[in-house]
Amino acid sequence: MQFFKPLETGGKEEKPVITASEKVRCLIVGSGPAGYTAAIYAARANLKPVLYTGLQQGGQLTTTTDVENFPGYPDGVTGPEMMEDLRRQAERFGTEIRFGIATASDFSGKPLKVTFDNTTELQADVVIIATGATAKYLGIPAETKYAGMGVSACATCDGFFYRGKDVAVVGGGDTACEEASYLAGLCRKVYMIVRRDVLRASKAMQHRVMNTPNIEILWKCQVDDLFGTNGVEGAIVIRQKGTPEEERFNINIDGFFLAIGHTPNSDVFKPWLETDETGYIITEPDSTRTRVPGVFASGDVMDHVYRQAVTAAGSGCKAAIDAERYLAENS
Repeated sequence: MQFFKPLETGGKEEKPVITASEKVRCLIVGSGPAGYTAAIYAARANLKPVLYTGLQQGGQLTTTTDVENFPGYPDGVTGPEMMEDLRRQAERFGTEIRFGIATASDFSGKPLKVTFDNTTELQADVVIIATGATAKYLGIPAETKYAGMGVSACATCDGFFYRGKDVAVVGGGDTACEEASYLAGLCRKVYMIVRRDVLRASKAMQHRVMNTPNIEILWKCQVDDLFGTNGVEGAIVIRQKGTPEEERFNINIDGFFLAIGHTPNSDVFKPWLETDETGYIITEPDSTRTRVPGVFASGDVMDHVYRQAVTAAGSGCKAAIDAERYLAENS
């Protein structure tokens, strides 16, 4: 999910040329479950929110075919349909939804300022950041070809669809071990594809993986390609690539899970907000408040633990409530 347009052009920084400026009470940046839920609550609190969608309207769930673990959809729903429902609900209560990409921010004083598309400056009393995080991929064309057809970046979200089947997890850190362990409880066999000859995960996670009978670790391996007719049916793996011992072989799998990390979409706000080493926005304990008064963060841009649609929606609710209380105390 991309919310930020690169500011580097030909090696030179492209300076914003503001052609329009507008003052709003509540600005929401992001249109995933966190952003839309924040908009629903903010609109019902009469904050008159303006929401900018980012490049991918609806966020990561628009690339998900089936969602079966979001409450209220007993028969399941496609990701795009669910996000359309949330959008309509936000608009029903008066949220103004606009398409635009955040390219700059200025939280040095009041009002708070965010620039979109290098041309439009929004000045706001409160800002809710819900820009999400983008899963890291290997960069092979097959990941796009089989998106929603066997390729996933979330075992908790999609593992259910691979019950009794064979799957592969790429990665060697804690996240990969957690995903592999989770899938091992659902699937017949789980391959872990690890570039190195050791796991980077904690000792506890390594012990769990090593002692799970249906997890097989493929050491010193990389994925060269995926294959299948109507979805993923297997992967082409290279062991010890670029060495005299290089070996190519196929594994038969139905699901291919990326577990090599996420990149939070926080770059535009980093000059003003505290983030961890990966870029996740840090909020106050039990709150969505950031270190800048009036700026709140919700969803995957501040949550590196759960990364679920329902937890993102919950934090969007909390951000709107925090914003409403902030305005009530500072008006």
